[in-house]
Amino acid sequence: MTFTKTFVADAADIDELGHVNNAVWVRWIQELAVAHWEAVAPQEHREAYIWVVTRHEIDYRGNLAEGQQATGATWVPEPPRGARFDRHFRFTSADGRTLVEGVTTWALLDRASGRLLRVRADVAAPFISDGPA
Repeated sequence: MTFTKTFVADAADIDELGHVNNAVWVRWIQELAVAHWEAVAPQEHREAYIWVVTRHEIDYRGNLAEGQQATGATWVPEPPRGARFDRHFRFTSADGRTLVEGVTTWALLDRASGRLLRVRADVAAPFISDGPA
């Protein structure tokens, strides 16, 4: 399932170049992924598991000024490999231009012990998608 969320650049997000700071984009990537997990995962999975980022690959292609809006889309195109999976993301402007896109590798942890867990098929299934249309 592809998941989308809207983000609006506020004054605190803007750097000395007059646009959204790269660190803010990383925060939005995290917020997008967490919102997807919270919207789709069953309550028992949200209580039992937590995710941690192991790698980011980000291409910055455009930017936003204060007050401008981006739509973030995220999807998981392939089944997990052990405890890890790649989550793709893309942020587009109001006119459809790609601003930021990339892939983040996430690992599944047992919330109680903090140990890595193999991602079971039932945990991954609601997130697998070919991506945005």
